[in-house]
Amino acid sequence: MTEKPHPLRILLADDHVTVRQGLKLLVDAERDMTVIGEASDGDEAVQKARDLNPDVIVMDISMPGMNGLAATKALKKSQPETVIVTLTRHGDHAYLQELLRAGVSGYVLKRSAPTELLHAIRAAAAGGQYIDTTLTAGVTGGFSGKDTRAKMPASALSEREAAVLRLIASGYSNKEIAARLSLSVKTVEAHKANAMRKLDMTGRIDIVKYAILQGWLDKA
Repeated sequence: MTEKPHPLRILLADDHVTVRQGLKLLVDAERDMTVIGEASDGDEAVQKARDLNPDVIVMDISMPGMNGLAATKALKKSQPETVIVTLTRHGDHAYLQELLRAGVSGYVLKRSAPTELLHAIRAAAAGGQYIDTTLTAGVTGGFSGKDTRAKMPASALSEREAAVLRLIASGYSNKEIAARLSLSVKTVEAHKANAMRKLDMTGRIDIVKYAILQGWLDKA
């Protein structure tokens, strides 16, 4: 009699409780996988990954404290065999390329169908790689580390402008940034516009590239 394979052991890392609850219901409904732990930030994800040794970690990017990118890099450095699937609302190719460079095995958007995540988990566990079908067309374009706009020094910005760009790149909305920095939304928008003008940026993708090259997204 053939022995039944053990279900894939999944660790969920997301700072929103409702998101984790929904993911747990989705994963636990599958016969070949089960949730063995949850984490609400990058630090907890790193610790639980080391304690529980899951088959796959489903990791959000924007979390308080250590973010998902920093947690991914920390785990890949200490446990190179760790299998990580990024689940995020960020569809920017700069995020995708940087996470792929960090060693993730999957990248799925939260707005996509639940089957995308399940496919990614199974592919990653089998040693493969899975990228959300809505993003695959842009992967071949690559991430340009030679973008001169992104290489301009952070010293070109005021302290507030840099803080606003850092939070934008980390996934916060203007309203959330205003609350965190005790500013009005209009002031946040003004700092963003001034910073983008100084760095000759044309959109959010440039802000993310700039943040990556400054190392902002590597830090807790």
